[in-house]
Amino acid sequence: MGSIGGHTTTATADRRRRVLFFPLPYQGHINPMFQLAGLLHLRGFSVTVFHTDFNAPDKSRHPAYDFVPVPVRGCLPKGSSDALQVTVERILAVNRACEAPFRERLASLLAREDVACLVADAHLLTLLDVARGLGVPTLVLRTGSAACLRMFAAFPALCDKGTHVIHALTLLFVFQSDVESQLETPVTELPPYRVRDLPSTTSACHGVISEVISRLVTAVTTSSGLILNTMDALECGELASLRRDFGVPVFDIGPLHMLSPAASSSLLLQDRGCLEWLDAQAPASVLYVSFGSLASMSAAELVETAWGIANSGYTFLWVLRPGLVRGSQTSEAAPPLPDGFDAATRGRGMVVSWAPQEEVLAHPAVGAFWTHCGWNSTLESLCAGVPVIARPCFGDQMGNARYVDHVWRTGLTLDGVLERGEVEAAVAALMAPGEPGDGLRRRARELESSAADCMTKDGSSCTNVDKLVDHILTL
Repeated sequence: MGSIGGHTTTATADRRRRVLFFPLPYQGHINPMFQLAGLLHLRGFSVTVFHTDFNAPDKSRHPAYDFVPVPVRGCLPKGSSDALQVTVERILAVNRACEAPFRERLASLLAREDVACLVADAHLLTLLDVARGLGVPTLVLRTGSAACLRMFAAFPALCDKGTHVIHALTLLFVFQSDVESQLETPVTELPPYRVRDLPSTTSACHGVISEVISRLVTAVTTSSGLILNTMDALECGELASLRRDFGVPVFDIGPLHMLSPAASSSLLLQDRGCLEWLDAQAPASVLYVSFGSLASMSAAELVETAWGIANSGYTFLWVLRPGLVRGSQTSEAAPPLPDGFDAATRGRGMVVSWAPQEEVLAHPAVGAFWTHCGWNSTLESLCAGVPVIARPCFGDQMGNARYVDHVWRTGLTLDGVLERGEVEAAVAALMAPGEPGDGLRRRARELESSAADCMTKDGSSCTNVDKLVDHILTL
């Protein structure tokens, strides 16, 4: 027995103590995987990371790990204006392209090493199948919420029922009031979801999105265990449903970004100068705006967002990453802001191409967060006690936003056509004294405290990390 990081574990005494990891090559999936690797490395496991040469991680940040590259360049679809469609097409392409080279590299490693298991992203079903075929036990890391996974499991039945068809119509008939009323229809099988909270697709990409969702659920149910970056304090009922319905061990060990000692795995260069700028701002005075690494907006939405922020009068830190605006001439440079914006906001704002988000949200100067409501961003805001403006774009983001404004009550959602007046009002609602901002801030602080409780020695997340370690050693 050994004691590592204050936790007693048999991992250091076990010969089969190497764990293999394979993240999906996207920012929001790489970060949690490396955070999990850091957590298990702290408990005594050796780490080998398989990775694609597309969005390859920086090995120099993780000198204690072994890395095995798997080539996929030239096999992936090119980008398009539809971020959701190109993302799901690339997920399927990564599975196809990696199958043969991963099998070869894994077999070579197994000839030299004993391994405990492979932990792969839930989107990598083909690679999980390859590992099992070579006798390697598999665990799945799902980087979204437990609620989202429940929704994905129910997705085929909802499509058969016609619920999803109603939502797809919004892309064509968003201004028709009868369709809008149907979007508010509760999904009785999945409270608190409404029809509008389900993933929306066009008929052209519905099939491929359904395939990706089906494969994800299969990856979970055929694995030896499910690892989730969430907490009992947030999703107690949803986690109980997964344990009841999925038939595999479930380990909720979030928030990984706070439990893990892992170094940053950001694929984009972070502008750390924004932290010094925040040091000069008053407490809770800054609106932080970031839409993640994949979400996008139209040029018109960028203009409305910019003037809504400018007209609000509040201080802001805005992440304008390259590729944020659909149809822009280049994905290498940040999109230009409208004429007059700089003059209107001089002295009360900072614009960067990427930011160290966890540190930004933890900074006392940040009073609110305008987000696309990706799961990592949602979880980071909850753990920092920062209320949010949710502007979901695709995938699980609509459901995350529903939980933010209806279940956890830590923010409000901007739906429909984006207009500067609504933006200005939403910013004021969160940043100004009085309601609803005071209530949202109070609730955010309560959940921050609940998250901290989960991370204590006897808290649910730390206890589940212990259970996960023990489970790996039995595989």
